[in-house]
Amino acid sequence: MDIEELMPQQPEGGKEEQKKSPLISLEKDLDLYADALKEVAVEIIVEGISANPIFVAHQHTVSIGEVILDRKELSTDWTIQASTFEEFVEKGIITPEKKALFLRNYKKPEDFMCVFVIVPEGANFIYYPYKNKG
Repeated sequence: MDIEELMPQQPEGGKEEQKKSPLISLEKDLDLYADALKEVAVEIIVEGISANPIFVAHQHTVSIGEVILDRKELSTDWTIQASTFEEFVEKGIITPEKKALFLRNYKKPEDFMCVFVIVPEGANFIYYPYKNKG
């Protein structure tokens, strides 16, 4: 079972793929933000706030998590907010019956950032690898 099954599926839009995907700019911003995001994820875990940090990527205003990287301040395309698995459950984004599934699919936060991407068409979880500087 894939993590995508946690969220309501969006209708397939054949023509949507023709337009430039906003995920291209998201990937660029995540690469740019990677070190800062990893630092925040480690802090969330070490301080005992949550074992499952979740970042929220959006281009509008959302009421979950705390803004850590503001696109207007940084002249980027995406704002990133820091949140946790617990907050997602509390707000009903992850329903009680999906909690175990989510945690089973949650990837190691040392290697991947868990990002809840919100676009006008809907929202979904992605796991994006931190780039190893080696």
